Amino acid sequence: MSITQTPLPGPDAAAIGIAAFVVVYAKDLWSLAQHFQTMAHEGMHAITGSMLGFRVKTVELYQNGDGKTTYYNLLVGGGGVFTGFVGYLGPSAFGLAAAGLIHLGFIIAVLWLAVTFLWVLLLALLRSFRYARTFGYLSVPVTMALFFVLIYYGSITLQIVLAYGITWVLLLSGVRRVVQRWTGAGDAGILKDQTHLPRWFWAVLWLGGTFSALCLGWRLLVARA
Repeated sequence: MSITQTPLPGPDAAAIGIAAFVVVYAKDLWSLAQHFQTMAHEGMHAITGSMLGFRVKTVELYQNGDGKTTYYNLLVGGGGVFTGFVGYLGPSAFGLAAAGLIHLGFIIAVLWLAVTFLWVLLLALLRSFRYARTFGYLSVPVTMALFFVLIYYGSITLQIVLAYGITWVLLLSGVRRVVQRWTGAGDAGILKDQTHLPRWFWAVLWLGGTFSALCLGWRLLVARA
């Protein structure tokens, strides 16, 4: 198998984006897709916190689509605020990175990176075992298994469509979740307590970031010229 693949024509990429939009905004389909969005959200919290020197205590994923990440030594300050802020940007950031890889032709690599991320997330969940019982012990392995089956047994065409689909879902779900939660987001409340800046301030920043990522992703996936 070649390391790179030819990106899809713009209209085909846009069609997959429209299908992803239906998945993200149709109530019944979103009830499933939101779990993948939450994996990216909590994963971004955990990765960022670890990079800034905060030891992750628990990563929890709940059956209703919510999640929570806690730390042993999270301090109030710039690092702690940044760690709390990036969660809602996580899905969009991962989606934009995937769009960049697709634009460069590393399309199947998107699937392998998704599996790698899920493996790291599963390890974080397992380290949380004595502190929390979460739906993630089921949802993350099932998602990994689904990706493995598609990677090993699916055709190249199917894998390429899946890579595009994952990317679009991440980009679109980032915007959806911010609009859905808006000032009611738990992270907005935590950041308000830490900085005394209003909840709407953080919601506006998240909306700006996720919508910008979606626009950039569109340019990379559809308007590739």
